[in-house]
Amino acid sequence: MNKAVPLALFFSLQLGLVCSSHAQTGNVDAGKKVFQNCVYCHQVGPSARNILGPHLNGIIGRPAGSVSNFAYSPAMKNSGIVWTEEKLRDFVRKPGKVVPSNKMRFFGLWSDTEADNLIAYLRTLK
Repeated sequence: MNKAVPLALFFSLQLGLVCSSHAQTGNVDAGKKVFQNCVYCHQVGPSARNILGPHLNGIIGRPAGSVSNFAYSPAMKNSGIVWTEEKLRDFVRKPGKVVPSNKMRFFGLWSDTEADNLIAYLRTLK
């Protein structure tokens, strides 16, 4: 057997473990508190609607710029992004770096911990 195949499999599994463990970090309750910084522009829950920003129910796995009845920036609509946990984490940390010229007037969360907690909370909102 070619030695490269088992080695490639090993590294693929290691990468998968790192990614999946990072994707499941964060504290939901702490994330709900972090979300209080977002409530002026975004809503969540059964009666959520778009206000200054789109509602965030089910954001993980959703294509960027796809919530109906919200006027996204051309940059967001044409970004081609699907909101994975990793991409969303990057965006809430540095929105202008991930999607330059987006309409969100927020400079980003201060820490990775805050971002992880926020993602943990948003993950619960289908």
